[in-house]
Amino acid sequence: MTPEPTQPKTPAYDDPAVELSRRRTGMSFQRTRMSADRTLMSVIRTALSLISFGFTIFQFFQHLKESGTIEAGHGSVRHFGVGLVIIGVAMLILGIIYHLMFMSGLRRVRDEMTDEGLIHGESQFPVSMTLLVALSLLIVGLLAAAGLLWNVGPLR
Repeated sequence: MTPEPTQPKTPAYDDPAVELSRRRTGMSFQRTRMSADRTLMSVIRTALSLISFGFTIFQFFQHLKESGTIEAGHGSVRHFGVGLVIIGVAMLILGIIYHLMFMSGLRRVRDEMTDEGLIHGESQFPVSMTLLVALSLLIVGLLAAAGLLWNVGPLR
């Protein structure tokens, strides 16, 4: 007599161990979301440092030139300041794009797992305040870059 193949035992969804696993997995999505926000905050901190340092260097040498302390030929330092602002803005743009792509993928996987009943989907992913701050800083950085390059805007 040949033994019959056994089906793998699938746990019942009302089993307390499965319920605990579903809750823990749901919480891990929240931890991953918060981790993505912390990563974006690191990008914001670095971009803000680059933008503000570049703007300060540019303004410092601009004032030295206007006061006659240095001659007009010291443009390379001013270009360095503009370069730092542009690098900071570019870094911020790339960080925002990466954050949006990562969060979109995370939401997609979370929705699939919620539809399959593998996790609880009770808590929502709110709009990231960190993303709103990053977008605000991007606007300020673009205004600073425009002010330095073309002498326009509120930061001239």
